[in-house]
Amino acid sequence: MLGPRAILAITLGAMVVVGGAAAALRTPGPASASSFVEDDDGRAIVANGFNTASSSKSAPDGMPEFTEDDLVAEYADTGTDFVRFLISWRKVEPEPGEYDQGYLDDVAERVGWYADRGYHVMLDMHQDLWSGAITPDGDTGNGAPAWATDMDGLPVADHDMWELYYLEPGVIRAFDNFWNTTGEHPELAEHYANAWRAVADRFADEPAVVAYDLMNEPYGGTVQGPAFEAGPLTSLYQRTADAIREVDSDTWVCVEPQALGFNWGLPSGLGAIADAREGEPRIAFCPHLYPLPMDLGDGFSGASRDLVKGTVSAWASNTLRTAEALGGVPVILGEFGLDTTLPGALDYVDLVYRTADAAGMGVVYWSRDPGSWGPYETDGTPRNLIGTIERPYPRVVAGPVSSWTVRDGELVLHFDGDSDGSGSDGSHPTSEAYLPADRFPQGGVVDGGEVVEWDAATRVLSFTIDPGAETVTITPAS
Repeated sequence: MLGPRAILAITLGAMVVVGGAAAALRTPGPASASSFVEDDDGRAIVANGFNTASSSKSAPDGMPEFTEDDLVAEYADTGTDFVRFLISWRKVEPEPGEYDQGYLDDVAERVGWYADRGYHVMLDMHQDLWSGAITPDGDTGNGAPAWATDMDGLPVADHDMWELYYLEPGVIRAFDNFWNTTGEHPELAEHYANAWRAVADRFADEPAVVAYDLMNEPYGGTVQGPAFEAGPLTSLYQRTADAIREVDSDTWVCVEPQALGFNWGLPSGLGAIADAREGEPRIAFCPHLYPLPMDLGDGFSGASRDLVKGTVSAWASNTLRTAEALGGVPVILGEFGLDTTLPGALDYVDLVYRTADAAGMGVVYWSRDPGSWGPYETDGTPRNLIGTIERPYPRVVAGPVSSWTVRDGELVLHFDGDSDGSGSDGSHPTSEAYLPADRFPQGGVVDGGEVVEWDAATRVLSFTIDPGAETVTITPAS
């Protein structure tokens, strides 16, 4: 008899094959995103960092097991410039209509750690399996408060494989009630939007917070696929974006597709979100990537290697196609990761970064937690992931950068048309690149621009871009 893992693999594998074939018949997406979340100087922000962190999901105070000293070590070892910082609805709104300012103070303290070091922050309203209230021990799901978890008495059985909880009647009903598929709880989506309004009201004037990720890995309950994405999910995003814009007109609003399917390389039916702010919209697309073989525990070797490579290619095409359909919005890969003790794991990590570089996407790795998926052991010892994560990359770029290439000994920035070295607001700020010590011990030389400053302590090279430059190449200084 087939076990639960095998049944899930066969069912989901069939979905991937069918969806992948359908995707292959569609017109390929654009070659690159060519659009970026921008800073206050109109420079493209290239997200490069970690999700911080899974340990916050069920913590009583909602805070990750992460200190300011941990951040210092992270930058020294990897040169990150971005964080997707997990927050939760259960902590923002512990009782209906009551917003916990003490919790937001704790979030603000940690945002300050990043701000002091020049990082950009995305706040991610995280959920998995809807809520910790789906089981009596509270240790299975996370995200929504208990008062917003209506299972109507339906059961939730125990499973060793956490994904199987999504098939439990009680979990499905909790999602259906939130999306108001049942017609019984129209108030829940309104509460969710207002919780985001409270978050935005608190962080609207914090320059380090550049983006709000509206919901982690949405799941439609009994409504799935394009019907869910184009219907309830798009509707929630629009309502939430409108609520945010009542108090915050500048921070970018990030939307995700349904995780089930898109994470494995299938297309999305998500609808466009209108932005009520004056000026250009600030909506971004922030999907995740978890090829099915890896979701089921495989490494990047053997037969899985070819399937995963095909998935990554299909995912990139569908991501760019969706971003174009949403209005040509920026893309940030909000999550990808794996157990890096598995065969070929670091080759896979490198493949994803190279794919993102070529498409002009920022990347946020899952996650900053210690252990086999993260950069450190539980005692703080650096792990094998660090050598792959630390790489030269453009941090912020003034001008229409479309992609970049990382090779031994050089970082090459490619521009969509001729660059005049200006930001989107017409000013001429400097661009920045992070250059690791092992490849650029003395900093860099810029072809297609001019070095403004080399900071050996932070390993950040500031430079200008020559008018008309089609590429900028940075090679090691001697």
